[in-house]
Amino acid sequence: MLANHSRLQILTSGAIPFYNTERLPRSPFAIMTTTINLNAWIKCPKPNPQASLRLFCFPYAGARAMIYRSWLASLPPSIELYLVEFPGRATRIKEPSFRRIQPLIEALTPACLPYLDKPFVFFGHSMGALIAFELIRELRKNSNLIPLHLLVSGRRAPQLPDPDPPIHALPTPQFLQGVVSYNGTDEAVLNNADLMQLLLPILRADFELLETYVYEQFRALDCPITVFGGLEDNKVNMTQLEAWRELTTKSFSRQMFPGGHFFLHSAESLLLQSLNQTLDRLVTRQS
Repeated sequence: MLANHSRLQILTSGAIPFYNTERLPRSPFAIMTTTINLNAWIKCPKPNPQASLRLFCFPYAGARAMIYRSWLASLPPSIELYLVEFPGRATRIKEPSFRRIQPLIEALTPACLPYLDKPFVFFGHSMGALIAFELIRELRKNSNLIPLHLLVSGRRAPQLPDPDPPIHALPTPQFLQGVVSYNGTDEAVLNNADLMQLLLPILRADFELLETYVYEQFRALDCPITVFGGLEDNKVNMTQLEAWRELTTKSFSRQMFPGGHFFLHSAESLLLQSLNQTLDRLVTRQS
């Protein structure tokens, strides 16, 4: 059995993608040594006052902000990376997770506002994409703020209904079958009863947030949208990705990469190449 300290190390390391032990760092605390926690919600792993653009990254269900920390080595020097940490995980493990999206957005918005004083871009994968989208609508409505670009990854357009039945309230074996169908969970994690006892409430809360989401009709966003997808993703198809086109009055593009739902890890280098091209264009236009 895992000691409580060991379990807490794994949960706060921020390196397990939906949970995969191969991505654990050699030292769970090593990846956090330079990270600045601006507030409970926002982390800045490498402050860059000279940056001309801020990239905010929103994690997927069950994940922590630090899944994006590896991007630091590949981002242009003109970009400052900001990571969004949801309650219930990592340094916020003792806080209850949100189970509905609107209360989360209402709490997240004021936490982000102090750091939107420079041009900014949002990137979100899966659940993170939906939260980024709803945060933009909240910022536009109440603060007249809009990002230069919305980058969406591995998520069907929010106006489309969920084609799958909800799983968040199912008994544990059936719920885990649903989680495994995303092809992103390490079998070693699933077979570790102690670890799953801690992870299950986080996963259930995140899936409940997603499965109770109701899209409210509103005018399209005044920012370009780029959508990324996995060619072998069994959860999100090209038609569902293409439907994001309806949600912007500006330009739209869709790019596909090899891999399944978690192509952002398996095809990380290709994704970052494309992402950096978009960021470089935005920086050039700002200069």
